Amino acid sequence: MTITLPAPPPRVARLPRNRVGYPVPWFVGVVDGEPDFRVVGPGKMDGAVTFRCCWICGGSLINRTLGPAATQYAYVVGPMCAVNRTSAEPPAHRACAIYAATACPFLTTPGMRRRDSRLPENAAEPDGVMIRRNPGVALVWVTNTWRMIPGYRLFHLADPAETLWFAEGRPATRDEVLDSIDSGLPLLQAEAEQDDDPDRALVTLALQYERALELVPGGGE
Repeated sequence: MTITLPAPPPRVARLPRNRVGYPVPWFVGVVDGEPDFRVVGPGKMDGAVTFRCCWICGGSLINRTLGPAATQYAYVVGPMCAVNRTSAEPPAHRACAIYAATACPFLTTPGMRRRDSRLPENAAEPDGVMIRRNPGVALVWVTNTWRMIPGYRLFHLADPAETLWFAEGRPATRDEVLDSIDSGLPLLQAEAEQDDDPDRALVTLALQYERALELVPGGGE
């Protein structure tokens, strides 16, 4: 099988590759002697949090020249994360995040579904409520602030310095982004309806939705 991938940034180029030829991200766990991209390796979440490691390449995220205040954090998320501003995965370097959004088979193939078969018995679900769909659009959310949500292994997406939207490995169109957000909104609405105060939760969600629309590309056209 021959695959064609975009040219990786230097940090990704140094990663090992699997049998098919894909770079193996730093966070990936090994199952039966082979990297399994669905599984987070032991200690990787703690390492990323404690040492501010890039989730993709494993290198330090801290700008060693200018310091933490000048450091950017790039999260690879789905469009619904632009609504609730939450990520279950730690951030990466901007270049590493863009590469993931444009090279990962799941993120670049809208029809591809998640494979849950033959997962390790001890595989744990991430904190929060996972939306188990392929949204067809990937978002690289770049921010200057790193913050976890207290009590959870979830990351708050602070106001973005930049948002980059991709579909099928290329910049996404406005219609593609809107279709993905609108098709996923009922899932968040169903979750809000289970809240202790569903009316309040639905109003909050509506405000979050309107705020997310401000980040959709092409709004000024």
